[in-house]
Amino acid sequence: MRAIVLAAGKGERMRPLTLTTPKPLLRAGGKPLIVHHLEHLHRAGFRDVVINHAWLGEKIEQALGNGQQFGLRLHYSREGEPLETAGGIARALPMLLDEGDDWFLVVNGDVWSDFEFSRLTPPSRGDALLVMTDNPAHHPEGDFHLDNSGLLDEDKSPKLTYTGISLLHRRLFEGLDEHSGKLGPVLRRAMRNTQVHGLYHPGQWVDVGTPERLRELDEQLQNREL
Repeated sequence: MRAIVLAAGKGERMRPLTLTTPKPLLRAGGKPLIVHHLEHLHRAGFRDVVINHAWLGEKIEQALGNGQQFGLRLHYSREGEPLETAGGIARALPMLLDEGDDWFLVVNGDVWSDFEFSRLTPPSRGDALLVMTDNPAHHPEGDFHLDNSGLLDEDKSPKLTYTGISLLHRRLFEGLDEHSGKLGPVLRRAMRNTQVHGLYHPGQWVDVGTPERLRELDEQLQNREL
């Protein structure tokens, strides 16, 4: 199975930090955010990882190279102008589909978590498995309800927060192309057909969406190393 790290956003909420540095290369705990993902992916047994990029994407390639330093083979999906999430995945799909394997892992480049990717295994039925966690203070309403059968529902409550970590099946992207917009509507359509499962993560997770959250994460990780 292969993985994709979504790294094409401009990081506008992180300005001025992202005016000269792409968001995935912002540092927390002594290393770029995206490096935390790459190390976790390697630990989970992944060897081929796709990174889509747009804003300052050449700096991402310069920093990470071919991935050898992480024990990985990195493949780059160069977007130029950033596509939305579903469109970006649709464009990168030929790089993601390993022979005989229709599932792939997706992780947002602007989150940090201690979630172990090795916990993700394709469900016996359905088209997606989303990692869910407790709602942070800045997102108290959550995203989706996780029921006792492991299915996700957008209408029921209480809701948990989607971490930006998931396993997706190629079926989700049938008929889609790089102009297909965001991933959210694609997932919601599949939910209405009971095709989306959830996995609860009780551990740490941070949506690194502001400079303040980046500083807090950096302090947390630095203190953990002491």
